[in-house]
Amino acid sequence: MAVSERRGLARGSPVEWGPRLLLLLLLAGCSGRIHRLTLTGEKRADIQLNSFGFYTNGTLEVDLSLLQLGPQKTEEKTPLVGFSLTRVRSGSVLSYSPQEPYDCPLQKNSSNLLVLFLINTKDLQVQVRKYGDQKKLFIFPGLLPEVPSNPGPPKPGPSATPKVDSVAPSTINKDGPVLSTVSQESQQGPSRKDKELVLDLNLHDNSYNFSFHVVIGSRAEEGQYNLNFHNCHNLIPGREQPFNISVMIWEKNPEGFLSAAEIPLFKLYMVMSTCFLAAGIFWVSVLCRNTYNVFKIHWLMAALAFTKSISLLFHSINYYFINSQGHPIEGLAVMHYITHLLKGALLFITIALIGSGWAFVKYVLSDKEKKVFGIVIPLQVLANVAYIVMESREEGASDYRLWKEILFLVDLICCGTILFPVVWSIRHLQDASGTDGKVAVSLAKLKLFRHYYVTVICYIYFTRIIAILLQVAVPFQWQWLYQLLVEGSTLTFFVLTGYKFQPAGDNPYLQLPQEDEEDVQMDQVMTDSGFREGLSKVNKAGGRELL
Repeated sequence: MAVSERRGLARGSPVEWGPRLLLLLLLAGCSGRIHRLTLTGEKRADIQLNSFGFYTNGTLEVDLSLLQLGPQKTEEKTPLVGFSLTRVRSGSVLSYSPQEPYDCPLQKNSSNLLVLFLINTKDLQVQVRKYGDQKKLFIFPGLLPEVPSNPGPPKPGPSATPKVDSVAPSTINKDGPVLSTVSQESQQGPSRKDKELVLDLNLHDNSYNFSFHVVIGSRAEEGQYNLNFHNCHNLIPGREQPFNISVMIWEKNPEGFLSAAEIPLFKLYMVMSTCFLAAGIFWVSVLCRNTYNVFKIHWLMAALAFTKSISLLFHSINYYFINSQGHPIEGLAVMHYITHLLKGALLFITIALIGSGWAFVKYVLSDKEKKVFGIVIPLQVLANVAYIVMESREEGASDYRLWKEILFLVDLICCGTILFPVVWSIRHLQDASGTDGKVAVSLAKLKLFRHYYVTVICYIYFTRIIAILLQVAVPFQWQWLYQLLVEGSTLTFFVLTGYKFQPAGDNPYLQLPQEDEEDVQMDQVMTDSGFREGLSKVNKAGGRELL
């Protein structure tokens, strides 16, 4: 029975991805944590298939349904094609360990390497080599048997798990957790056979296929696991041999299909969505109480808060369905990507408009500011397209890393570009504070702009740098703190920006200059801001008093 028929998840033939954004939106997230990767004419030597955090009784199932290789050398003693299973205890960034050029991972033992699946096409077998003291990391041929929907005796089928050496087959109870049983021989200590298992490799129409599943049997084996495919024949540039591969992967923890670091995200995004919704409602109430001082930018800030709340709501719902079904609902995924696109565009546009002083002190943007918006808006569209493509494609796809680099680069460019309007406004206020005769108001606005500049810098720093460092430093089950820091920093940034630029009569950003108060406040403002030296004050009677 085919894998798609046994699981009931692959509906129809594989879809070829087109360049249109709408097609990407409709197909986004359809695989979820049940991965299906098909590569044709691939020439890469190393392919990272997936990364997943497993708890005790977590399972990894791999079904290699098609593998077509080029001409192989028969004199090779060690197979140069196969899978590797590695574990990284703190952060997925550390999973990329440097290696020498032309160095085959299948012929080298690493500190993180746990299991090698060496595909021997000559003898039609797969050699399983375990490294380290992995007593409770169980490996079995075939896939896990299905849980029957109706009570009754189990029906034997090709997906049943046969017994391998000294380890008994694993079973699944009604609630989903995997229960592993070990024979008496395995409990006494690992044997040579347990160290090197042998799986059958099938050959059909010049295509190899086999399947296996891994069970995490104890807390000592919990961690972040990476599954990679290696074809060491393609290590030497210019001698690559194209190959075709189709593999399907199921990853599951006892609580569902989410990785250990993703299990709390459903509740986290739901709580943060409520917080942004409450902030948006409170902001609208403030605008309704101060209608005289409300500008268009204030309503744009309210729209940003509500859009962010809706985006997080759809994100939370997606994680709920991924955890229960292994893939999200396509319609909800489309809504999430649409709101995510609107949120990203509104965020950078709002920051740039506030920094330029639009609607508060002027209603026309300068040519330089128009160029900034002409750069930021298209870049934000490109960044969101890259995000959608990354979410839609499998991690092992050929262009996955390219779109990931595009997203990172575009995001950095946008973060740097939106700072220019704030810097220009600060320079403008510095020049105006000593020439327009309204020093008190100009310096108060200058101080506010400087605070806003520092706030934007801190927001970028926390969400782009500190959050990544936190993800690397914490253990695998606590990597959800990365999302908590990002969303918490975003909420704090929204609240501080709203407080600084609230529509109140005593806000220096909105305050009109008063001639009677200017002379009284000027001495104190100039003394506090350091602009006293070299300036003079002109009295209304026509005299000049040196300061």
